[in-house]
Amino acid sequence: MSDTTAPATNDTINATDLAAICRTLATTARQHIVDHQPPRATVLDTKTTPTDVVTQMDRDIEELIRGALATQRPHDGFLGEESTDTVTGTSGLTWVVDPIDGTVNYLYGLPSHSVSIAVVQGKPNPQDWTILAGAVIRIPDGELWWAARGHGAFKGDQRLAINTPDTLGECLTATGFGYDPQVRFTQAQWLPHVLPHIRDLRRIGSAALDLCALAEGALDLYYERGLSPWDVAAGQLIAEEAGAVSRGLHTDYPTTRMTIVGHEPRVEQLRTILRGVVVDDLPTSKSPSSHPL
Repeated sequence: MSDTTAPATNDTINATDLAAICRTLATTARQHIVDHQPPRATVLDTKTTPTDVVTQMDRDIEELIRGALATQRPHDGFLGEESTDTVTGTSGLTWVVDPIDGTVNYLYGLPSHSVSIAVVQGKPNPQDWTILAGAVIRIPDGELWWAARGHGAFKGDQRLAINTPDTLGECLTATGFGYDPQVRFTQAQWLPHVLPHIRDLRRIGSAALDLCALAEGALDLYYERGLSPWDVAAGQLIAEEAGAVSRGLHTDYPTTRMTIVGHEPRVEQLRTILRGVVVDDLPTSKSPSSHPL
């Protein structure tokens, strides 16, 4: 998740070439899932809670993407949802991968699940990196969104632009909920403060697809707490290249504590509302690296 004030990227790095790799990897991963789809996906393991599930396909797809990158881009780093370690490369680039974003939807056969692949420059830390390219592919139908920094965002070959609603009340807004019961309870307490001010609320179940929907104008605003870098890296760039801004609650970049994305004036309005009710994420005087993500 990039800081919009990050330094310009190295002239020797071609973001459009990196975007082409993202698209190819995403398409290959999606085809593998389609070709090897079991009659019914089952839970292989759990992570943070019993509802935070992992399937064999999650791990297979991450291994497939990681292996392909080790061959094509051996000097780059790798950060994946299912990996137990972050590979630090020597090129200054890191690939950020969510092999299946929306695993619960995949488990239940619901259509909103995707493969998300991004490549970033800088330290493998969302506060420090700049997202250079990304792609998100919806697995059931193969719809592909992608972006290269400075070159726009696309769905297939169609250039994307966000909606620019005049008021917060016109904003169809998406969000998500955490796996931990206490986090969900807290998130539910925010809803009475948000719902009266927006057009309506949607909960799709894939942060990457939420951000792609925002980029193409199918949503107006998005906010969520508890996202990891691989959930949003590709989708964030796609939304930003379509005209959106990405913010945290008290930062000019999104954090795991809060991600808010959309048309800038509406983001600021929603952020003001959330600041009034999210009492456990106060500004800090510490350095950015010590701020809880």
